[in-house]
Amino acid sequence: MLFLLGSETKFTIPQGLLLALVGFVIVLAVLAVLMGFIYLLSYIVRRFEKKGQSEKTAAPASAEPALAPGSSGDIKLFNVEDRTAAMVMAIIADELQTPLNELRFVSIKEVTEEEK
Repeated sequence: MLFLLGSETKFTIPQGLLLALVGFVIVLAVLAVLMGFIYLLSYIVRRFEKKGQSEKTAAPASAEPALAPGSSGDIKLFNVEDRTAAMVMAIIADELQTPLNELRFVSIKEVTEEEK
């Protein structure tokens, strides 16, 4: 607007306020357009993420379950309670002075007097 008015034009206070108001409105309009663009991009990205997640959940049930961090896989227990197996693993880790998550136990079986 200033270039239309020329360089010698003197503004009155109401004209200056109107010019400032028009500037603020233009800035807010541009910000609103940018906000709308960001919301649109966010919506599109969320739609693609949902589509990708639905494809992942449609995977066959035979897939192995995710292991806990530091886990070394499954262990087979034969005639042993979970608590007893946990104590055996803790004792072995202590005797070897090795962290439990660095050991891999495949199976634990209770040996009775008859099997000796």
